[in-house]
Amino acid sequence: MAALTRVSGSVGLITLQNPPVNALSAAVRYGIVDTVQKAVSDPQVKSVVICGQNGVFCGGADIKEFGLAMVGPPLVPMIHAIEAADKPVVAAIEGSALGGGLELALACHYRVTHSKARLGLPEVTLGLLPAAGGSQRLPRLIGVPAALDLITTGRHVTAAEALKLGVVDQVTDQNTVEAAVKLALSVVGQSLESRRISTLPCPCPADVDALFEGVMQRVRQRARGAIAPVTCVQAVHAAATLPYAQGMQREKELMDTLFTSGQARAQQYCFFSQRVVSRWSTPSGARWDTSKPKPVTKVAVIGLGTMGRGITVALAQAGLSVVAVETQPQQMIAGQRAVTDMLERAAQRQGVSSAVDRVRFSVELEAVADVQLVIEAVFEDMALKQQLFKQLSSICKADTLLCSNTSALDVDHLASQTHSPQLVVGMHFFAPAHVMKLLEVVYGPRSDPQAVASAMALGKRMGKVSVAVGNCRGFVGNRMLMPYVEEALFLLEEGASPETVDRALEEFGFPMGVFRMSDLSGLDVGWKVRKAAGLVEPGQMSRVRQARRYSPLGDLLCEQGRFGQKTGQGWYLYPAGSREARPDPWLQSFLEEYRARQGLVSRRIHSQEVLDRCLYALINEGFHILQEGIAAGPEDIDMIYVFGYGWPRHRGGPMFYASQVGLARVLQRLEHYQQLHPDVPHLQPSGLLRRLVSSGSPPIQRWREVIRTPHSAL
Repeated sequence: MAALTRVSGSVGLITLQNPPVNALSAAVRYGIVDTVQKAVSDPQVKSVVICGQNGVFCGGADIKEFGLAMVGPPLVPMIHAIEAADKPVVAAIEGSALGGGLELALACHYRVTHSKARLGLPEVTLGLLPAAGGSQRLPRLIGVPAALDLITTGRHVTAAEALKLGVVDQVTDQNTVEAAVKLALSVVGQSLESRRISTLPCPCPADVDALFEGVMQRVRQRARGAIAPVTCVQAVHAAATLPYAQGMQREKELMDTLFTSGQARAQQYCFFSQRVVSRWSTPSGARWDTSKPKPVTKVAVIGLGTMGRGITVALAQAGLSVVAVETQPQQMIAGQRAVTDMLERAAQRQGVSSAVDRVRFSVELEAVADVQLVIEAVFEDMALKQQLFKQLSSICKADTLLCSNTSALDVDHLASQTHSPQLVVGMHFFAPAHVMKLLEVVYGPRSDPQAVASAMALGKRMGKVSVAVGNCRGFVGNRMLMPYVEEALFLLEEGASPETVDRALEEFGFPMGVFRMSDLSGLDVGWKVRKAAGLVEPGQMSRVRQARRYSPLGDLLCEQGRFGQKTGQGWYLYPAGSREARPDPWLQSFLEEYRARQGLVSRRIHSQEVLDRCLYALINEGFHILQEGIAAGPEDIDMIYVFGYGWPRHRGGPMFYASQVGLARVLQRLEHYQQLHPDVPHLQPSGLLRRLVSSGSPPIQRWREVIRTPHSAL
């Protein structure tokens, strides 16, 4: 799947042909080996240009072949053969050159790229390293510090940055292949010794050991237990300290340790799961491929608080025309200033024109009359949202889609306030909305599939990972979060400290433990939710509410005015406006007094118990959600948690983690803790979990079969 033609008389043009991204499948590798041999041996061919079909150079390895028996030519010898060619080889990069695609380009003697192309070595995001010489060639080409940055983060760079770094030789706004052919003709007969990257010495700073020690420390801290970034540093270290051949051997050894690791499987599962969740379906069977989204070019956002501002920025940056409405004049002034500042800073950072002109601000609700879709982002209060939806139903056109940025409220109840309930869906963004990748699209029993498709498509346009979920309190993410937080509070009652719980969760891989996160978001947020649910009894310390175990610790702190970072005190202390969480001696005394008044005997809580109780309670709720059809499959839950709640990507998501740990173990530990705490309903194992275990704990890819299998309740 690579074609060779001769252009401009003496240039052999090799075109990779494997849509959509010309991935390096076995057939493509066969084609490259064959066409390179023919071009090199043809006396009429004086130089070679390699390009990709349909405006894309090469997206890298064919991930569909991962885990399968190796067939076709190995990538490394193929790349070495290109570099060893005695005729100049030029890469014509359009679209993208990623992973193995960039490694292929690095084997070429020259690289020409289109100004809109993107380049990178993203293997670390799949739990791997660039093992076709990328970790050895790139440091030799651009130096160790720059190579470490690209390889350990996996980030993509623009053509302009690639030129500045020295990854490419030319950038063009014109026809890339023509520019590459012109370059290929101009270098015929010139020595290629200095163009073979593998033969170059690796430029190293004098303090190379100190450099790697510092980088390794930072990477370990950022990786939070992920092994691939650390292994990438080790591979680049080999490039800096070993001859090329030995460095390649070290690269191979390191790759072998990663390739079959559980972390690599988890990260590759995440890669495929992003595609799975985009192919959503509703319980009625309506699917993405039969539900054509409504064209949306003009959107309204109502409410310019924190969430509304972020949503407005995200929409404008996606190229949409936005009407931003805030009926409170003072809030409007603050909101307009904040949105403008965010858009201008982003434009300056990205080197593009500001999207401020795409936003029109208004204090009049009637300004939304001609938009195609409305996203309300007002305060999380059902009565307020009900009234707003009644008004919108009268103001907007009959076919306008009405969306609620609610984190927990009943979307179907909001829909019932409108003339067209089928056009109402939830769009649950995550703060900050212009940064966070997750979007929960919530449909109710009356939601029209086209309305769901339109919200999903809008989320994709905004760069979000959009996941369609059913309507229930808390939807998927926040519903699963409730037992997770409750178990953390129960652990405090039994003897743990916030530091103990958070340390265990952060060592597992979360960016923040439950108590640091609570302080960041504000303890008063959850307090208001509990008040609305009728759980809060001011001044009371009762540990039973609504016939189940309850911890009033969070309520008691809020009654003291301790709301977290915003007040300088919460589960931790934040002196003088600091964002650094410090243990609070007052809180330790408060917990000791609380336990004494409740007759609780404090005991030592080990980190494994923290993980078992917090994570398995969260996972168990996930099984309930799957059983009820709120989420279509485990991939939906996992992508929600990876992209919205900080679940470590190298652990694949909560449901994938359960499959790796072993469903039988999850069930056994839940049964163990449920016997110890019979007054905690969320520790009662899900019926679906029991069915999966009794079915032999099938791999996660087959859970949907068990979920769909009718079963008796007897």
